[in-house]
Amino acid sequence: MDFSAFRDMKPFGQLMFAVFVMVASVFLFMVAGMIAALPFYGLENLTSVMSKMSLDSPEGLNFMKYLQVIQSVGLFVFPPFVISRLYDGNISEYLKMNRTTNLRSYLLASLCLLAVIPSINFLGDINSKMSLPESFSGLESWMKNMEEGAKVMIEKFMLVDGFSGLMFNIFMIAVLPALGEELMFRGVFQRIFSNWTRNHHLGIWITAFLFSAMHMQFYGFLPRLLLGAMFGYLLVWTGTMWVPIVAHFVNNLMGVLGYFLIGKGVITNDVEEWGTVPEQIPWVIFSVLAVSGLLYLVYRTEITKRKMPANQTDSQA
Repeated sequence: MDFSAFRDMKPFGQLMFAVFVMVASVFLFMVAGMIAALPFYGLENLTSVMSKMSLDSPEGLNFMKYLQVIQSVGLFVFPPFVISRLYDGNISEYLKMNRTTNLRSYLLASLCLLAVIPSINFLGDINSKMSLPESFSGLESWMKNMEEGAKVMIEKFMLVDGFSGLMFNIFMIAVLPALGEELMFRGVFQRIFSNWTRNHHLGIWITAFLFSAMHMQFYGFLPRLLLGAMFGYLLVWTGTMWVPIVAHFVNNLMGVLGYFLIGKGVITNDVEEWGTVPEQIPWVIFSVLAVSGLLYLVYRTEITKRKMPANQTDSQA
């Protein structure tokens, strides 16, 4: 089949078609998911569960988790493969999944997500205190309701007791978003915006803005914007999608494990406030310096690797 029409599209056309593929894909996956659930629930019981959609009952909560998985796959995981097939033909090349880099870059990127915690908490605390003018009170109320609803859902999802529940949460909250969101945002959108603006910095920050906005959690917008930009630069510097995927996974994994350990009483929820009180400003400064240093080391590692003779580079990769 000739896909040249898609490959000759201008960036704006590619952007609009990518959004269309996402919408169509998630719709089809949700329909398929409902059909697949029929043998397990039965039509009457399934209709009852869908009409209530309560997070307070085990059955409703499990069904919401099922829908979350279906939505993640349909909205983020599957579309990039379709889009890259249409826009380039070589899926792994377009999404930069056919290459890797040395272990050092993966370790440094992962350490960044540990070191950035105080900075993220500090920025999130500032963001949470955002207040709009009185004329935008309706918008502010809607934003707060969205934030509160998302917080309640996350807490319900995270509240598990056993190992199997923890593993499912890691799959649902750490694995799928890390894979799908990076493929869609960094693999597709960042490429489109970088080509459109002819500037990879603009491509990174525009994509990071959309990445944060699409989560519809406005009082955590700034921290997510910063993380999105970090993932974008990791992709540009390393040339492989696997580094931002791993970094994104580490970030989400820490959240899942943190909630689980807090629920078990192993650690206190003080870790969520680390960097948000004036006495901890030195830790925030240290965090900024540490993350900057680690990112610089990633950059220098990749630059040095590219300057090596081809046989040395290949052996390290």
